[in-house]
Amino acid sequence: MIEITTELVRRLIHSQFPQWKDLTIKPVEKSGHDNRTYRLGNDMTVRLPSHERYASAVEKELTWLPVFKSQLSLPIPAPVAKGEPTEEYPLPWSINRWIEGETVTHANIRDVNEFAEDLAAFLKELEAIDARGGVPAGTQNFYRGGNLAVYDNETRSIIVTLSDDYDQALLTEIWELSLTTKYQSAPMWLHGDVAVGNLLVKDGRLCGVIDFGTMGVGDPSSDLVMAWNFFDDDSRQLFLNRMNFDENTVHRARGWALWKALITFAWNEHGSEASNWGKHVMDVIIRDYKKHGL
Repeated sequence: MIEITTELVRRLIHSQFPQWKDLTIKPVEKSGHDNRTYRLGNDMTVRLPSHERYASAVEKELTWLPVFKSQLSLPIPAPVAKGEPTEEYPLPWSINRWIEGETVTHANIRDVNEFAEDLAAFLKELEAIDARGGVPAGTQNFYRGGNLAVYDNETRSIIVTLSDDYDQALLTEIWELSLTTKYQSAPMWLHGDVAVGNLLVKDGRLCGVIDFGTMGVGDPSSDLVMAWNFFDDDSRQLFLNRMNFDENTVHRARGWALWKALITFAWNEHGSEASNWGKHVMDVIIRDYKKHGL
């Protein structure tokens, strides 16, 4: 990881965008793992990849977000300028318009079913955008929209370590069900990381979606993971019904959610906030799977 500080950002702004050198620069409260984000004045943000593996997202967002903007009813990041690599910071970076809103929590939405409908409506709009010429799933977006089987060995290797905590046979059954089908329809646009950190709320409603760095075209199932990551039983079913995909897509979506939960649980210190989140999501997936008898 590259060490990114407020002073580094200030030097980059001073050298490449001196017209904004007098604006205040401060880190946002929740910046994320793949990128570091800083507030630039009142109306802009500076977004810097934390590692070279995330750097390709800069050009992708600069190219496609302006295309998306007029076709989506909610605000998304609007690119303002592209920053160039330097000896001190050797990756491309970007400046975007600030979007007002708070990171979504269960406490700041006024109704979880309403939020499920709002999110589904946004994703349906995104999927309806012409995907011709879009960036296919692959290493550039960690295979979001691609074949979930790329994570088969990794997932199985974690499951076998969980004998003291979980029914390995059941987890394997859920995982294998997600691998029984492949996406056969025309590629669709997907966000790639539909998670609480990338969804903004104002006055209790979804008001913006950020961080399109893992966007791509392909199988939209990976964009459905909020069904298990955030929603309760009723809102989960409402969300999935509004998305109107077949049963196989839901199975693949559950597989994406399980993979993410497993690696988060296993790769972080047990008892940490991240590990506890992974455990919670696994519990939700298992309970939902048993409830529906799938």
